[in-house]
Amino acid sequence: MQNSKIELKLRCYKFSLQVIALVDTLPNKRSIRVIIDQLIRAATSIGANLIEARASSSRLEFKRFYEIALKSANETKYWLGLLKDSGLGDKNKIDELLKETNEISNMLAAGVIKLKKKNF
Repeated sequence: MQNSKIELKLRCYKFSLQVIALVDTLPNKRSIRVIIDQLIRAATSIGANLIEARASSSRLEFKRFYEIALKSANETKYWLGLLKDSGLGDKNKIDELLKETNEISNMLAAGVIKLKKKNF
């Protein structure tokens, strides 16, 4: 279990770096600034909340940080989809990021379900 937590945190960290790299390639248009800001906030929030969970003071707080990370992952999917459908970014790269977001979301969801079963 511990290795999977470390792997998830590492994947989230790398994912954040990939999102940052993607947005640095996007055009500097007024219409895209909001999408970029929201995407970076949501994508980097996933891993940040996992780190916060590690320092939580209770099991309930730990579960809550995982739930927030899952919500951030779902929000990230929205912003990536909007970016893809706007035609302003590299669709192949965005598809890769969407795939990774889905995998991270599935891992987080499984963790949240497991934590809920333990009656946190």
